[in-house]
Amino acid sequence: MKAVIAIGGNALVESNGVGDIPAQFRRSREVARPLCDLVDAGWQVIVTHGNGPQVGSVMRRVEISSKDIYPIDLGLAVADTQGGMGYMICQTWRNELRRRGHDRACTAVITTVTVDPNDAGFENPTKPIGGFMNEAIARGHERADGWRIVEDSGRGYRRVVASPRPLKVNEMPTIKALVDAGALIVAGGGGGIPVVRDENGDEQGAIAVVDKDFTSAIIAAEIGADVFVLVTAVEYVFVDFGRPSQRPLRDVSLSEIRRHAADEQFPPGSMLPKVEAAMQFLEQSPHPRPRAVITDLFNAPRALAGDTGTTIHRDG
Repeated sequence: MKAVIAIGGNALVESNGVGDIPAQFRRSREVARPLCDLVDAGWQVIVTHGNGPQVGSVMRRVEISSKDIYPIDLGLAVADTQGGMGYMICQTWRNELRRRGHDRACTAVITTVTVDPNDAGFENPTKPIGGFMNEAIARGHERADGWRIVEDSGRGYRRVVASPRPLKVNEMPTIKALVDAGALIVAGGGGGIPVVRDENGDEQGAIAVVDKDFTSAIIAAEIGADVFVLVTAVEYVFVDFGRPSQRPLRDVSLSEIRRHAADEQFPPGSMLPKVEAAMQFLEQSPHPRPRAVITDLFNAPRALAGDTGTTIHRDG
């Protein structure tokens, strides 16, 4: 049984913590426990992850040190976080597996994704990266570096970049081979490093970030995962969230969740991308009976057993 588990970059950041490397290792050790619970239950687990806080820190360090050492671009920053976070997750996962008597390979794959250079996201960048700035500093970057700048809800100014949809995960043959070999894998970090093809057919980096849930949906479908788990901060997906009529969705069909999405039940900046990625997986998966599950990380083992969480399945 194969399960793709898509966790957010915030999963490695302690609440109210500074998010430094020792804290991320502490949090990674906690994350390893439910991952090992799934292995104990017989699942082959493929982990994908976000990197929002981490790549923001990398780009902030680049900005601060730009007068002293050469800067790196956004693609390299995503690659750096893929390597660093993959190292943390794999190390703590292997340690927990060893303590439980498992001798399993666990490896991270640096992952690129092909995006369309004509994606509408490039015309209207909306994805904030990096920290907040005052207007003078922000406008300076706008003039000197060509950054697109937005004011963010009265909290300051931020750089925004495109967030195009991924079309293809370029390392899929390698990921499939590792899955077939029985490895436990970390892949698709930060949604993958976005690349486009130039007029000669060569890959070139794109100044963009990719939503990790859509990349995860491609990986889950391509490997024929039994279950695609989208980790969020809540145990269930709700309709009428925050109203007296609020209710959790427990077991729903693809057509039902599509109707709720059309009724604007899910906020665009939080739950909607997860629901859309779940629908994409169910539409594209070759598996005869695939499931998408949305729940919090520590309830994921129970959710895969059908005891909690929101499970979405095909009609019929």
